[in-house]
Amino acid sequence: MDYLAFMLRGVWAKKARSIGLALAIAFAVLIVVTLQVSSTSLEQSAAAVISVGKANITVVQKGVSDVLSSTIDEGELARIRRVPGVASAVGVLVATERLSAATPLFIEIGISPKDLAAFGVTVVAGHPYAATAANQVLLGWRAATNLGLHVGSRFYAQQTWNTVTGIYSTGNAFGDSGAMFPLPSVQGYNRLPGVVTLVFVKVTGAGSAGMIAGVVHRIEYAMPELTTITTAAQFGRADQNLVYLQAAVTASSVLAIAIGAVIVGNTMLLSLFERTREFGLLRAVGWTRRRLIALLLGENLLLALIGAAVGVGLSFAVIALLERIPSLAGVLHANFTADAFTRGLITAVGMTVLGSLYPSIRAARLVPLKALSYE
Repeated sequence: MDYLAFMLRGVWAKKARSIGLALAIAFAVLIVVTLQVSSTSLEQSAAAVISVGKANITVVQKGVSDVLSSTIDEGELARIRRVPGVASAVGVLVATERLSAATPLFIEIGISPKDLAAFGVTVVAGHPYAATAANQVLLGWRAATNLGLHVGSRFYAQQTWNTVTGIYSTGNAFGDSGAMFPLPSVQGYNRLPGVVTLVFVKVTGAGSAGMIAGVVHRIEYAMPELTTITTAAQFGRADQNLVYLQAAVTASSVLAIAIGAVIVGNTMLLSLFERTREFGLLRAVGWTRRRLIALLLGENLLLALIGAAVGVGLSFAVIALLERIPSLAGVLHANFTADAFTRGLITAVGMTVLGSLYPSIRAARLVPLKALSYE
């Protein structure tokens, strides 16, 4: 009987125990992969907000639970505009609204019409709204297409009917799926007079790394209550919820490996007691300790791969269910990255190897004569 046949025989001989161990591994992988995919998806959705303005720097209130809770007043906006090296600073108030079951999270951006060009907005049909106009709106071309609206249509948002004065494009899928209103309109509806959520800053010149770093330092030094974001990787500096979620992903991986290793170890010790005579016979016919350890590790790694595959498959189903939860609809968009699969595989293999070490070494150290006489 060849080596692979020994592995398969060992796995198949105790089917119930093998299935239980594979399911335990699958559950651990399910938790880790689901959290990783959810974290990545929410990070991408949040980062899409700061990429709308095509700015070099996004300024946010420091320490907020999420960026949409940020508040920057007119005085701070004026000070940002006076910082040396700042070519333009556009303050916007970003809010969300549920339009319908099909559109559970609709982005609404309050912005002055004079800042549209600096914000990277191109009006492709119609014209911009007036600065203080009531009940006027610009629709992103994606939103207009999805809602079946055009210039002159009536659009219900912010608990009132608005006239679509134009259709715009930003070149950003997230921004083009929303709407823009006069800034005072959004401020009034959200009861935040004189406040913006984010400030999108463009630096002078070509926007070199040195110039951007200099402006970042001057803004944060002058206004320590604010923080700056220049890349999506820095998003956690402003969004505490995202930091906590990323920490939960790391903690879940560590706990899954630790708890899983205990489960694997206990299962293998039971198997060791039941297979003592078998291992003694293998040692008696010339199997080395190293070969016996490799056999046991191979059996459990086979179960780890099966469990990992099952866990990833279950995570697809769980993520699909999470996307249907009203509070996550429109925010959570599953993105199964290579990092998620790698983390799941590391979890499965890590808990298996750690849990298998002690029982494998103990099996390899059996004295053949004593093992053969074991009852």
